[in-house]
Amino acid sequence: MKMHVIYEQPKNQEGFEKHYFEVHIPLAQKIPNLKNLSYQKVLQAQNTEKNLYLMAELEFESLDVFQESMSSKEGKETQKDVANLVEFLHKPPVIIISQ
Repeated sequence: MKMHVIYEQPKNQEGFEKHYFEVHIPLAQKIPNLKNLSYQKVLQAQNTEKNLYLMAELEFESLDVFQESMSSKEGKETQKDVANLVEFLHKPPVIIISQ
């Protein structure tokens, strides 16, 4: 299963990128049972008025493993850090859980 995190254009791009790549991604990489973590900058988005900026994808073996992993110390630290990212954004990221 995968968790997709979609960010719109930040109000402070420099601050967002510094925190995201130097703090948030290293925290996320420590989440137990994480099979894959990837992120891409959005070059173009169709059929939306949103000014999309960045997408991240975290992959886990199953929904149960995902829930267990996000309940871990590392998972909780990563989730808590989202509040630090929000200060650079106009609104919180969209989070999609897919299978």
